[in-house]
Order: sequence, then structure tokens, then C-alpha cells
Amino acid sequence: MTAASIPATAAPRSLAPWGLSWPLLMAAAGFLLALNQSLLIDADSYWHIAAGRWIFEHLAIPTADPFSNSMPGAPWVSHEWLSEVLLGAAYQLCGWAGPVVLGAAAFAAALALLCRYLLRHLEPVLALCFMLLAACLVHDHLLARPHALVLPLIAAWGIALVRAREQGHAPAARWALLMVVWANLHGSFTLGLGLTGFFAVEALLASPKAGRRQTAMAWGRFVLLALLAAMVTPQGPAGLAFTAKLHGMDYAMRVIGEWRSPDFHDFQPLELGLMAGALAVLIRGLRLPPMRILLLLGLLHLALAHARHVEILGLVAPLALAVPVGTQWRSAAGPDQTAALDRWFLALAAPARLPAVVLTATLLAGCAVFLGSSGALKPARAITPEAAVRAAQAARPEGPVLNSYHFGGYLIFAGIPPYIDGRADMYGDPFLAAYGRALRLEASDSLPQLLESHHIGWTLLAPEVPAIALLDRLPGWRRLYADDTAVVHVRSGSR
Repeated sequence: MTAASIPATAAPRSLAPWGLSWPLLMAAAGFLLALNQSLLIDADSYWHIAAGRWIFEHLAIPTADPFSNSMPGAPWVSHEWLSEVLLGAAYQLCGWAGPVVLGAAAFAAALALLCRYLLRHLEPVLALCFMLLAACLVHDHLLARPHALVLPLIAAWGIALVRAREQGHAPAARWALLMVVWANLHGSFTLGLGLTGFFAVEALLASPKAGRRQTAMAWGRFVLLALLAAMVTPQGPAGLAFTAKLHGMDYAMRVIGEWRSPDFHDFQPLELGLMAGALAVLIRGLRLPPMRILLLLGLLHLALAHARHVEILGLVAPLALAVPVGTQWRSAAGPDQTAALDRWFLALAAPARLPAVVLTATLLAGCAVFLGSSGALKPARAITPEAAVRAAQAARPEGPVLNSYHFGGYLIFAGIPPYIDGRADMYGDPFLAAYGRALRLEASDSLPQLLESHHIGWTLLAPEVPAIALLDRLPGWRRLYADDTAVVHVRSGSR
């Protein structure tokens, strides 16, 4: 594919007196947008930080479950150990502001990388429209968890691939080092491998017959390097199968919120993206190369199948579309019309100057320090049953706890072994299904059997869980504590 950069057009320098740029402004806006409590609404943040703390304390990566009361010692390798170390260190240094700032910084870096690439191929107005859509799609699932930390890696990897295609060669071997980092940060590295294979096939199909062997050799070497780099993890080659294992958990895919399809009964940023795409086709008659259509459909399928993949669509789709969209847009608009429309915006298309970067970073750091010191950044009440746990500990119940799924992270963080937590891959579908049946009272004896078979001494359940109604009247059990976050039951013999 032949790339076409935007034509150089004189811009009024008076509009950029401090050396600002669109990528810098997008990064700053993204950082400020993410710098709030919304990154701490997911219970998994708790146990990721606890896992990082465990790694620091033991100077090792766990290979068996050190946390739960239901599966102690079960095989479990922390495949996101590097993210957990970073999140744990950020928490130890800065409290809850640390993980939030880390996630916000990753979001900002991804936006800056994406914006700089788009400005190479699109007029600034169009690039900024892409950026707004991308920011909305990515921010919707932005949390203080490992998947947020790899956002700039996804952007950088995608840019390396599309640039290699534009320049007619395979990516440089050094890019494989990025895969080593990605594979130890988050399981989405398999997406990077898939994208690499896709662009290798695209390069092969686009190559003239005389050079096809050379193209196959060059891209084949890089694919192999990336594959080998992805195995440099505690799991080794077995880590490559993690994504397939996770997607094979049918029950988990149906009940865990982020693995379900987006719910279009509520507003979804994905809907905005779909409408924007339809508008571009209807107004401009946008046409894409067949392979890029295939890639876009694949990304759209992932986003529609699982809500957590919407961010992937937001980051990768603009990279794949920039060159064909930019070429067709300029062709339809004409150079004079384009220059007139973008004259003001072009003033900030050049790279930012160092003083502007330093000043912006200083101001953002000041905002982060102020917000962190105010105590405003803390996990949501809905995942933090602190008062309920204190009441239970005061009663000194004998036996382990049966908890709601989203309380498992807090229990691990507090040093209390949970019955279940967010590590669905370790527990497996049969365990999750039996747990769900018991708490929903799908069989009259399922909950009593679970309580007895696991010698449960107390329960910590969200108020809406059906099992609470049975525990209120179950012989040998009594309600100890209740608030709008959690309800605690203990065996009658407890204080």
C-alpha cells in the first residue's frame, strides 16, 4: 500500500506561540479526563495490587493460588505480573492516586501516539474527529488494571505495522522487544500477534510476483521473532493458548460484564462510531481495500461480541483507515478546499517544542498531586465492603467466607482469602456455574450443599443476591450486619 502524507501548507505560526501541538493537547486532555475515581470502579484493581505486593514480598511470580479459600494451591501463573508490579508500586508510593495516574498516563500516551500518526496522513480536522471517536471508545473501558497499561503498546505496535506496510518492508526486528513487554503486561498480546499475521498476509498479497518470495521471507522472520518474544513470559509457550482458553469459557463469557456484548439499551460510544462510519460512506462514498475491510469487520466483530474489545477497535481501526481515508478525502475535497478548511488547525500539527512539553507535564503532575492529596481518589463503595468486613471480623466467625464475585478483590487486598474473585480463568467454568446456581437459588439444596461442603463460616454478599433471603431463614445462620453495600451472615454459634 502506498502512503500519502498530507501536503505541506503554510500555517499561521501566531496560533502556536508556545510550541503546542495537537498530540500534546490530546494527551493532556486525555490525562485530565481519566484523572478521576472512574478508574477505580472495578474490583479487579484490588487483587492486581495485592498480587503486585505478593510479588514484591516473595521476589517471585506465583505459580499456585496464594489467595483463595476454595482453591488454595491450584495452578495459577500471574500472566500479568509486570502490570501488577507497576500497579503495586504505584499504590505503595502514592496510595490510590498512583494506579489512577498510571492508567491516565497510559491513556494519554496512547492518544498522543495515535494523533501524531493520524496527522501524517489526514488533515487536522479529520484527524481530530478520528481522535475524539477513539478517545470515547477507549475511555469507556479505562480502569486501573493491566489492560489500561498496554494501551500505548497497542498503539505503538499498530503504528509499526502500518508504517512498515506503507514503506514496503517488514518491521525492524527491534520491535519484537516491545512484544516481550506486552506479553508480560497483559494477555492482549495475542491480538498483537494476530495483527502481525494479518499485515504479513496483506503484504504478501500486495507484493508483485517477482518480489513475493522476498516479502514472505522478511515478514515471516518478523512474525517468528514476535512469536518467540511472546513466549518470554513465566508461562512460556503455554501463554499463547491463554486467549483461546478464556474464550472457551462459555459460562464466563455470558455472565462477566466486560465479556458480554455491549448493551445498546444504554448509550454506547460504539454506537457513535458506527454512525460516524455510516455517515462517511453515505456522504463521501468511502471505499477501502479488501484487506482493510476484512480487518475492520474483524475488529467490529470483536467489539460487538465482547464489550472489553471496543477499546481495540478504537485504537487499531484509525491506524488501518488513515491512509485510504486521507487519500480519498483529499481527492473528493480538492486541495484548495482542504487548505482553507484546515489552515487554522495546521498551526498545531507540527511536533510540540520541548518547553511546551515540560510545562504541560508539570501542570498535569500538579493536578495529579492536588487530586491525590485531596483524598478524592478511592475505590467505589460498591466494591469496598469495608464496614461489613469489620463487623464480621469482630464476630470472629469460624470458617472461610462465601462472597459475592465483586467482593473477592477487596478481600484479597484486605488479606482475607475469598471464595471467589476476578480470576475466572483459574476457577474455570464448572466452578463459576456451580457458584452462580447456588447464589441464585436455582436448586433448593444448592446453597446449603455449598455451605456445608466448603465449611463456610460466614457470607459477604451484595444486597441484591437471592441467596440472602434463604440465609435469613436457614437454620444455623443469622444476619449479623447489613448496609447498602453488603450483607453479612454468620453461623449461629458465632458471637
